[in-house]
Amino acid sequence: MRSGWSSGDVPDLTGRVAVVTGANSGLGYVTARELARKGARVVLACRSEARGQEAGDRMAAEVPGAHIEFGLLDLADLSSVRDFAASFPYDRLDLLVNNAGLMAPPLGITADGFETQFGVNHLGHFALTGLLLPVLLATPAARVVTVSSMMHVVATVDLDDLGGTRGYRRWVAYARSKSANLLFVHELARRVDAHGGDLVAAAAHPGYAATNLQTAGPRAEGRRAAERAMTAANAVFAQSAEAGALPTLYAATAPGVRPDSFTGPAIAMWRGAPAPSWRSPRTRDDTVARRLWEASERLTGISTATVLKEI
Repeated sequence: MRSGWSSGDVPDLTGRVAVVTGANSGLGYVTARELARKGARVVLACRSEARGQEAGDRMAAEVPGAHIEFGLLDLADLSSVRDFAASFPYDRLDLLVNNAGLMAPPLGITADGFETQFGVNHLGHFALTGLLLPVLLATPAARVVTVSSMMHVVATVDLDDLGGTRGYRRWVAYARSKSANLLFVHELARRVDAHGGDLVAAAAHPGYAATNLQTAGPRAEGRRAAERAMTAANAVFAQSAEAGALPTLYAATAPGVRPDSFTGPAIAMWRGAPAPSWRSPRTRDDTVARRLWEASERLTGISTATVLKEI
């Protein structure tokens, strides 16, 4: 991987179809826009139709002639995930970017009864990937890129409390959901390889990028001091959303990306050009990854075993 890789190095994507979750703002918006700039047909999968449509209009103005469409997707509601997958209109899907997420909100519960960070950041994307797996596997050299975080090092998943509501601590819950993202990628890559598929499951993280992810929680709770502190930290320490999206774009489009790889900023996992990123060895634990996968199947009611056997 050479230094200085930029969005200009994204190859031509004409004829490719991509889905980007949480594409209405921040990293997701930049990722979707740059994929569209290179010719991909991009579905902006967002939970707010108004914000999604506004993002699409803004993107179309920035990239004239871009092929962009909106898809309603609320990862906190598995019925919405099912509806999105059932209405997916294409017979190919070259790229699924599992980008949307929550960061350290107060304790909340999804429509299906899960702690919101685990429910949205992991289970929602697990379900979406599982439901779209048939079309992904039918598309040569498709990729699934899941956005994790350097914060995954703080905590691993608690298989005895996947609900996450016992002694809830917002940052621990966030870290567990980001570890779950990496364990999911590890197990998906292993299962695809075991069945001889050419789907690449990879992970990326933005380092410290200035987006509304850091300020959304404090703002929603009315914690003005925390919101101001996050805003100030973003201004002083963070790289831009444009730079933060580069590891995802690299994992999604660069040649030679390996299954179960983890791409992040080169400089101390914090900022800089995309590079292989260190990850906790716990996120490559085969036993934990398998148990999390099996638990996720039970919790979502979505199994991929039959689909994988048909490769």
